[in-house]
Amino acid sequence: MKDFKIERLSLTMRDDIRSKIDNLNKPKGSLGRLETLAEQICLIQQTLSPELHHPCHILFGGDHGIEREGVSVSPRDVTWQQMINFTRGGGGVNMFCRQHGFDLRIVDMGVDYDLSAYDKIRNCKIANGTCNFLYESAMSVDEYERALTTGSMLVDECADDRDNADGQGCNIVCMGEMGIANTSPSSIWMSLFGGLPLDDCIGVGAGLNDEGLLRKRDVLRRSVERFRKSNANPTAKDIIREFGGFEMVGAIGAMLRAAERGMTVMVDGFIMSACALAAIQLCPAVREYMVFGHCGDESGHRTMLSLMHAEPLLHLGLRLGEGTGALCSYPIIESAVRMVNEMNNFDNAKITKYF
Repeated sequence: MKDFKIERLSLTMRDDIRSKIDNLNKPKGSLGRLETLAEQICLIQQTLSPELHHPCHILFGGDHGIEREGVSVSPRDVTWQQMINFTRGGGGVNMFCRQHGFDLRIVDMGVDYDLSAYDKIRNCKIANGTCNFLYESAMSVDEYERALTTGSMLVDECADDRDNADGQGCNIVCMGEMGIANTSPSSIWMSLFGGLPLDDCIGVGAGLNDEGLLRKRDVLRRSVERFRKSNANPTAKDIIREFGGFEMVGAIGAMLRAAERGMTVMVDGFIMSACALAAIQLCPAVREYMVFGHCGDESGHRTMLSLMHAEPLLHLGLRLGEGTGALCSYPIIESAVRMVNEMNNFDNAKITKYF
């Protein structure tokens, strides 16, 4: 398994950063979250003049064995159909990547379909979907480690790619997912990592009715009971590979490697927040590099965010996934960086500092 060595953010510069922000020609604290966000990005980059270069969005696709139990209103065919749609520029993720200048990278981690004919989809397929965790582990130890390593490798490619408009490697990265039924493992991770009742963590996903929600709760409860019978003291790794999807573990590897390389990590909705929660179990320092884009409408997302002491930038009622909520928050991150770099200070503006 790859050993991620993520450094806690050095606070040596914090007083200088706060002094610069406080001396911009505005009332102290008047730009609210932009100020705390600018401070975080300055600390991540260890500079008073942060920059955003070559933003990349990695969209991981994968199918889930648990889908066979009717826990989602959408059939698994939607996974591969949407993956193909993304190659044609027709998804929500495509629109927001175009709008905000993100380099979109579409990755097949484990879609139950042959996508090899589509050269815009990176083939990193580990298997045609995970196993059904109602009866067995979703993935083997080897598959888990391959997924983690793949996510890490993809971030390295983004960071090292200078064949782009600004000629710089990526220093801010966003992850998205496409995988029918992936709210199920997300709910289980939330329950087990957060010490919360499972039912409180389960929502309707893509739109289950009351009967479907009851079935989903029953399937996930039996799955957790099966796991606990043979795992009295499971590690975070055990829990992740027991229930996770290949696309989710790939995203975890990407988050960890991005933090290891000192990049800002943008976190999307319920599924990507679950991946962030899992990543924190493996390497707690990764939390300091994360910016949470939005709070979605999936039941329990707000609670999951609170487990990580995360305050999202947006709450727009989104539940599409794909990374779209995080992408929508990018202009706010950009505004925070522009604020610290482009606003004048009291001395230069010849304005009396009154506090």
